[in-house]
Amino acid sequence: MLMEQKPNHKKLWAYVGGLLVLGGVLVFVLLLQPAQNKLKVSFLDVGQGDSMLIQTPSGTTMLIDGGRDNSVLSRLGAELPFFQRSIDVVIATHPDADHVAGLVSVLEKYKVGSVLEPGVTVNTDVYQNLEQIILQKNIPHIYARAGQKIMLDQKNNIYITILYPDTDVTGWETNEASIVARLDYGNTSFMFTGDSPIGKELYLVQHNPTMLPVDVLKLGHHGSRTSSAVEYLQAVHPKLAIISAGLKNQYGHPHKETLDRLNNMHIPYLETSKMGTINCTSDGKVITCK
Repeated sequence: MLMEQKPNHKKLWAYVGGLLVLGGVLVFVLLLQPAQNKLKVSFLDVGQGDSMLIQTPSGTTMLIDGGRDNSVLSRLGAELPFFQRSIDVVIATHPDADHVAGLVSVLEKYKVGSVLEPGVTVNTDVYQNLEQIILQKNIPHIYARAGQKIMLDQKNNIYITILYPDTDVTGWETNEASIVARLDYGNTSFMFTGDSPIGKELYLVQHNPTMLPVDVLKLGHHGSRTSSAVEYLQAVHPKLAIISAGLKNQYGHPHKETLDRLNNMHIPYLETSKMGTINCTSDGKVITCK
């Protein structure tokens, strides 16, 4: 007579458990692995403010500005792997609250490798809190100056070049001191302008015209009429403009005058207020934004 053999539940569950662990490890490895040779630039939807996250194929991260509140944390959580708690470089283009208030939360929650800022100071609680955290955490603190080159990905030759300011900006009006930076990967490029006004745009047209042509331009000052001069748009000649602003904001950004300039010059544009976070990817040859 054949005896029915009882299943060994312990062995069965051990086997299932092993499969689950192996599956978890594979998922973890896949999450760690960046998209093959793809640079990702996310124009984060932080309402009426600016915040851009750069992720290179090698995994280096840079955050440019942080918006006006801690909503940047949820936006970063949506773009970064859930386990990542570090950002290699933070750029504060200038100390206005709609650009740096969210950086206070970022510096509290993330390990940051270094902070770049223009060197202009303001007597506000937000800015003082930011500076205090930088000091408390002993984060390397650098003043951005024209000509500085930040290598983000040596293997893929992805780097940021500071175009402005080119001098000491102590005592300046904050927008006038905004950092202007260019990101390059292969034949593709991006421009980040902070709140740089028309006067500074024209200064760049006159003093550094060869560095201005790029594929994607983040418009200055949320699409305000005080930025995006015709001469500057002609010199930059972007294939796409990005406008970071809040829906139905109190300032009326983007202004009709700016949109008219873009339309008259046949420059397409995308708005975070209408699309939410805008993600652009580049393989060094072509940029795709959606």
